[in-house]
Amino acid sequence: MTKPLRILTTEIQPWRSFQARAEADLGFPLEFIEKDFNSAQRTAAFAPESFDVYDQCFHNLDIVWYWRAVQAIDTQRIEKWDALDDLSRILPEKGTCAAGDVPASRLYVQRDATLADLPSRYISMLPTFYNFDSFGVETTGLDVDQDIGSWAALVDPRWAGQVALVDEPAIGLFDLAMALSAAGRIQFKDMGNMTVAEIDRLIDEAKALVARGHLRPFWLRADEPVERFQNGELKLASIWSPTIVEMRRKGIRARQAHPKEGYRAWHGGMCLSRHLAGRRLDQAYEWLNWYLGGYAGAVVAKQGYYMSASGPVKEQLPAEYWDYWYEGLPARQDLTDVEGRVAIKAGHIRAGGSWKARGRNIAIWNTTMDEHNYVVRRWKELVALAAQKHRVQRRVS
Repeated sequence: MTKPLRILTTEIQPWRSFQARAEADLGFPLEFIEKDFNSAQRTAAFAPESFDVYDQCFHNLDIVWYWRAVQAIDTQRIEKWDALDDLSRILPEKGTCAAGDVPASRLYVQRDATLADLPSRYISMLPTFYNFDSFGVETTGLDVDQDIGSWAALVDPRWAGQVALVDEPAIGLFDLAMALSAAGRIQFKDMGNMTVAEIDRLIDEAKALVARGHLRPFWLRADEPVERFQNGELKLASIWSPTIVEMRRKGIRARQAHPKEGYRAWHGGMCLSRHLAGRRLDQAYEWLNWYLGGYAGAVVAKQGYYMSASGPVKEQLPAEYWDYWYEGLPARQDLTDVEGRVAIKAGHIRAGGSWKARGRNIAIWNTTMDEHNYVVRRWKELVALAAQKHRVQRRVS
């Protein structure tokens, strides 16, 4: 019996919606090992023998590359390499580059095994899907574009006790930093690579927000905000596109904010475990090529994600879905989610407009900073404080 190709992944990958199709096309089984972001990263770095392909994000790459848990990918074995969008493999022109871990900055493997933006035959991670995130808003009584036009809304006293952030230091920390910066309460020399003093100031400000009851407990899994928006606990929160889709499917009046300061962007990708060789390595390359072939991209598009090789996606995604998700046009008809359930009603328009318009409005990329270990320690303090305050409030009530 053929052993499955083991893919270490996270919940943002809708693998259940295409596993059967992929296995039929590839001719061998796949095993998806789904974990939360932090657990997946630890497994990838310290147990590379336990997986074959690591499916994560570029801002998580530095750690697994440092520990030599993954091997370089030969672009000559990637069939759609030349079809990848510029955003996924080319560093923007000087002066137009957003802060943080721009994917191309650590894409190419250099002769000394370091990572840089200088093109070479070998890459560290194959770019897959990506998106431009901000935060979600429950829209009852609001015109989001008029009333919530800045990241500063997350720290606006108007929403005290109705705001939650994601518990991921390379993501939630930047939602908070963008908010406090937009509100004029903190200035950063380089938000994408903060100093210890800046990190301390940021966490101290956040702790004060928790102490005042402004911030609710942090969320870890993408389905958590759905219930918390639905029961009226939250008005604003860190949010991912599939969560917005799910909330709209359930009839919750939610929308992604389009902040004037720009989006927090991220880019997914896949790495090859260091142990792969022979036929097992061949299978891994076959999987990577299948993933960029269009079908998977058509699936993730229904979550609001863009694929690095968009051409094959356009060939397989029905025009009404392409127009809504990529072009930012009003939905011509009701559109379904990855499970075939109606989620987007006819006439609805995606927040922020087209794929290209949103891509020109990036403020920062999800990032693992030089002081990442220190960030993690301080972040845990913050998350624990919020959880403790919530427990106390529940006992009192």
